[in-house]
Amino acid sequence: MKKYDGLTDEMLALRYIEGDNRAFDELLTRNQQKLYNYIMFVVRDPELANDVFQDTFVKVISKLQEGKYTDSGKFSFWLTRIAHNIIMDVYRQQKGEHIVESGEDNDLSRLRSEDLMDSNREAEYVNTQIMADVRNLMDTLPATQREVVYMRFYQDLSFKEIAETTGVSINTSLGRMRYALINMRRMAKQHKLQLSMEL
Repeated sequence: MKKYDGLTDEMLALRYIEGDNRAFDELLTRNQQKLYNYIMFVVRDPELANDVFQDTFVKVISKLQEGKYTDSGKFSFWLTRIAHNIIMDVYRQQKGEHIVESGEDNDLSRLRSEDLMDSNREAEYVNTQIMADVRNLMDTLPATQREVVYMRFYQDLSFKEIAETTGVSINTSLGRMRYALINMRRMAKQHKLQLSMEL
């Protein structure tokens, strides 16, 4: 909608609060794909992802109407935080994780690897296979660990931003990443997968 082209998400949210229902339609249009991708990555179930997505926007509407949103310049983080809380509620109800969980006092510094250099066709094939293996291993992680890996490597968020979005301390975010890596390495070893990239 051209009428809203120059407006930020935060401005649209405030307009909706003031009674402009079309502003909310624009907010939904702008954010639905990114939010759904995030939810789907964490829950790995299209039916559950749809439920969480709908619950998220129902909660967003009620929070906006109740005046529980203030323009902090981070509407997308606020939206992701609501979705995260709904997902965690779902998992609390299901309770069934059997993989190592992190404690509160973990510290981890550098987790990002060097950017991959251009490589020949064989190396590209190997790297593609490794990335597919890594993605499959990530799918088996508990939701809290899968979420932090996704936010860090796919959304390129800092650990501070991850902590703010998920409502935990930075150390907890780092700990979840640490245990995600431990679990992925253990599973890679069990399945005899090579996870080091060809340069």
